[in-house]
Parts: sequence; structure tokens; C-alpha cells
Amino acid sequence: MIPGLKTILAVTVCVASTAAIAGEYKADAVEIVAPWSRATPKGASTAVGYMTIKNDGATSDRLVGGSIAVADSFQLHSMVMDNGVAKMRELKDVEIKPGETVRFTPGGSHVMFVGLKRALTNGEHVKGTLVFQRAGTVKIEYDVTTMGAREAPMPMHGMQH
Repeated sequence: MIPGLKTILAVTVCVASTAAIAGEYKADAVEIVAPWSRATPKGASTAVGYMTIKNDGATSDRLVGGSIAVADSFQLHSMVMDNGVAKMRELKDVEIKPGETVRFTPGGSHVMFVGLKRALTNGEHVKGTLVFQRAGTVKIEYDVTTMGAREAPMPMHGMQH
């Protein structure tokens, strides 16, 4: 074996598995970071998804839809305050301007998984897609964390997606 090749291979595998664990996905100039959701109680009909989307390109792109394996439909939502009352409204799309980062967070914009086929459980990874006007369809996985969580789950080293 070439001297040092074993070390290079080990570092490459380590870096590749860290990227997968961190939940980063890229298509064209769009990067999706840390998609996640919360566990749901048995019988729940909806769940919510969160993530960060970055546009490193010179042209705007739009998130126009998506899907998730465990629900009948996928909706984009914003949360706005109206006279001290939080109101949710469905969006047709979400623009991600060049150089912009859009965050889907608890209490803010988010995606809704409507018509859940089963409960989401802490620790699972649920396959889904995001559909962008320019970047096309991107396959992702949502990391499911505890009910009531306020932020994305921390990646655990050595864990496989």
C-alpha cells in the first residue's frame, strides 16, 4: 500500500460521514442544512418541518413544494403576528435570493406535513423531497427529535443516516 494512503482514506471516510450526519444537501447553488421535525403524539394528523436554506448563486431560486414519505401532503407556511396573535398562512412558494439564507424555525416560517400516516418518533430519519424552481427536486431526510424541541438535534458522531 502507498505510504499515507490508509490515513488519507480514513480522513476521507470520516469527513464524508460527518457531512451525512450534519444533514447537508446541495443542488445547484442551493444548500439545505439540518432538516428536522419533532416527534408527534399517536393520532396526530400534522407535523412541522424546519431547516435552513442557503443560496450561494447569482440568481434567485424558489422553494415551490415538496413531499415527505409519512404524510399525504406538504405545505409551506409563514407565521405572522397580528395584534399580538400569531397567525399561520399557507404560502405558494418561498424565494431564496442570491446570497440569502432562509431559516424555517419554530415560531416562524416552516413546512407542514399534513395527513400523517403514522406518528413520528424521536431518533428516526424520515425521507422527503424539496422542489425548487431552478435547482429541481432534492432528496433529503428530516431528523426527528423530541416533542417540544426548539432547535435541530445535535449530530452524534458514529451515527449513520
